[in-house]
Amino acid sequence: MAKPPVVASLTWTGDLSFTASSGKQTLTMDGSSEAGASPVQMLAFAIAGCMAMDVVDIVRKGRHPLRGLDVAFHGERAQTPPHRLTSVTLVFTVHGDVSGDAVRRAIALSHEKYCSVSNSLRGDIAFVTEFEVRP
Repeated sequence: MAKPPVVASLTWTGDLSFTASSGKQTLTMDGSSEAGASPVQMLAFAIAGCMAMDVVDIVRKGRHPLRGLDVAFHGERAQTPPHRLTSVTLVFTVHGDVSGDAVRRAIALSHEKYCSVSNSLRGDIAFVTEFEVRP
């Protein structure tokens, strides 16, 4: 089954804050991290969340008794603009009687195959911008 396109919009609300909407979801994004998460913080949430969901799904499909999962994200950033992430470390804390091999396999499958967020950061993504000016 084909995945539908992702459609989102942002509306500037002042300073570096925007209201972001996609489907029924709305949130505040703020470059100063005061009124809401910054774009890079949202990227961290997205990477960690995507991989966490994959890991839970894969471990549970393997019929392992997973009781809980916590993920800690640590991203190093370049010190000069564009201050991009230069490295990402994710630490998965698995609660339950789950073998290390099962966790290792789930993380690898997520990172290499299933996580749409981390795989969207690859260099081969088509990136197009357009604009219009309305006086």
